[in-house]
Amino acid sequence: MKRFLLLLVIFLTACGSLGTAIASPTLPVPVSGTGIGLVADTPNPPTPSSNPATISPTSSALTGVTSFPNPSSYKWNPIISGFTSPVDFQFVDDGTGRMFVVEQAGRIHIVDKGQILDPAFLDITDRVGSGGDEQGLLGLAFHPDFEEIPYFYVNYTDKQGNTVIARFQANGNNADPASEKDLLKVDQPFPNHNGGILTFGPNDGYLYLGLGDGGSQGDPNGNGQNTNVLLGKILRIDVDHGDPYSIPPDNPFVKAGGRPEIWAYGLRNPWRFSFDKLTGDLYIADVGQATWEEVDYAAGNPGGLNYGWNYYEGMHPYSGQAPGGTNFAFPVVEYSHTVGGCAIIGGFVYHGSLSEWQDIYLYGDYCSGIIWGLIHLPDPGSGSPWQAQVLFQMKTAITSFGQDLSGEIYFADRGGTIYRLEK
Repeated sequence: MKRFLLLLVIFLTACGSLGTAIASPTLPVPVSGTGIGLVADTPNPPTPSSNPATISPTSSALTGVTSFPNPSSYKWNPIISGFTSPVDFQFVDDGTGRMFVVEQAGRIHIVDKGQILDPAFLDITDRVGSGGDEQGLLGLAFHPDFEEIPYFYVNYTDKQGNTVIARFQANGNNADPASEKDLLKVDQPFPNHNGGILTFGPNDGYLYLGLGDGGSQGDPNGNGQNTNVLLGKILRIDVDHGDPYSIPPDNPFVKAGGRPEIWAYGLRNPWRFSFDKLTGDLYIADVGQATWEEVDYAAGNPGGLNYGWNYYEGMHPYSGQAPGGTNFAFPVVEYSHTVGGCAIIGGFVYHGSLSEWQDIYLYGDYCSGIIWGLIHLPDPGSGSPWQAQVLFQMKTAITSFGQDLSGEIYFADRGGTIYRLEK
């Protein structure tokens, strides 16, 4: 991925009946920076001639939020600094309150009572290939029963640039690098679009993995729509049974052909997705190609949805002609590169102590530092039920959002600081 200048302004617009345009604020001058698997390329795409069917996303259990808070009454406070290129961070459900911060080069650090512990919790820099902007140690997830089963799972690219999904065992504030057990290895044809997210489903206990389309630009190998390959997909596996894992019996391609690990497809680079911890609904931030960044939504998290790439980028035709009758789950909101933005960073639905923020999905952009809120109106009348609004503009390169066990929301800055939303 080439180096780039961060952009001056950004606006958010939604297509058709799925959203409303958001006016651009006046933004401060940003600084230069480089990406982490999030910057879109800019080819000239052909226009498809087909008009495939649409799966319309609907809300399952959102609880009546009708407006956004006044953002000027809130701020993102820095809570800890000193990391090198943090790209993910997680909170473990074991009563300790510890935060685990992932550095791209291959280390995981523990923050305990406001202090970074020494030595690192895990150091696997000897096996992580992080020379490219989009490679490295990219994701972390703890077993849902971590107190009884002290396993954690990571997503990294190895020295050859291929994806490795591996399990390690923790022992207090340390993890033995020699405890690695590889669950899955996926060859990467190019060094970009590796995805990186892994997380456990709140209702089923299965491990979900996000893999990009394999890279280059425009998905030249057609991986997004090919259900016989794992690239360009969200995978769903059972890590509690089988060796090294088993396939959940209700995965959509278990009996219908295709790779049985696949849960959803038609994705370009799902760098970050998350579940609403109360409803189980799935929010996917899929990094765009030439023009559009998108948020996809799956009420109740059904399997087998096709999110459209590379026939579509966001709501817009991109490449080729889909077979007749193909069903796509189009995004609920998108924003354009034409006047700003480059790479969407998916966040979380807020469920913390700030009452005005309940049920608002927060997400951002790596280049501009913009943070948006997204809500679903319970009674939108004749307009769109999905409404998005620019809430904050940070002078930071946002790499990832995090959510603690109390539902509070944080983000990591590429420069090494973790911030928390506060009154």
